[in-house]
Amino acid sequence: MNDKQLTIGWLYPTLMSTYGDRGNVICLQQRAQWRGYNVEVLPLDLQSTAADFRKIDLLVGGGAQDRQQEIVMRDLQGKKAEAVRQIIEAGIPGVFTCGAPQLLGHYYEPALGQRIEGLGLFDFVSKHPGIDARRCIGNVVFEITASRLAKELEAMLGKPAVIIGFENHGGRTYLGKVEALGKVISGYGNNGEDGMEGAFYRNAIATYSHGPVLPKNPFLADWLIQTALQQKYQTSVSLSPLDDNLAMQAREAMFKRLGVSEPVAVGKR
Repeated sequence: MNDKQLTIGWLYPTLMSTYGDRGNVICLQQRAQWRGYNVEVLPLDLQSTAADFRKIDLLVGGGAQDRQQEIVMRDLQGKKAEAVRQIIEAGIPGVFTCGAPQLLGHYYEPALGQRIEGLGLFDFVSKHPGIDARRCIGNVVFEITASRLAKELEAMLGKPAVIIGFENHGGRTYLGKVEALGKVISGYGNNGEDGMEGAFYRNAIATYSHGPVLPKNPFLADWLIQTALQQKYQTSVSLSPLDDNLAMQAREAMFKRLGVSEPVAVGKR
């Protein structure tokens, strides 16, 4: 067993785990443990303190219905909010799917009810166009375009990183000055209008692609693990390879099904 410890903070697991978002936590935990790292999953919920938030090395947040999201956003205030700001600004990596990114933006306007204020860490706003508006549902494919992340993932893969996921959201997100995570190849993305998907700030990833996003794209999970360990121990980390053959076969099947061409590795063009 490796002597290095990785603590994964799981944001409000009982309130924000819609659409299989627990899959991201399991994926990170298993891929780190398979490499011999000691892993602790720390639930960060209504009973947690700001000190608990500061214990983590990697942060995971999932989706929620509007009512649950309102509960979370009202709890994530004061010292807890400041703790989240501090760890993200310090470069602690995180992946926030579906409703979780809306916690980090300026605000979310639900279809019914009052505007819910966010933390303002990401320069974007999210709005629901109304109860009669069509939801953005289906498989989504996008190429990572956030400059630093795209460069680091391409170095890992030998080719541009393309993400396969599944989206199901009523809200639409509109970016300000924050960098988009990627460019939509197939699907809706942030709002179905501008061709952008997600956002990237420091080492935090925001995306509408749900809980299976890391099992479907294991290289993204490895980037999060590697970055978390490097940030914690302030030393270069090289993860040993895992057998991802089944995941790669599944990706190939989805690319074929959606009529999308995956980029080829450098040297094979």
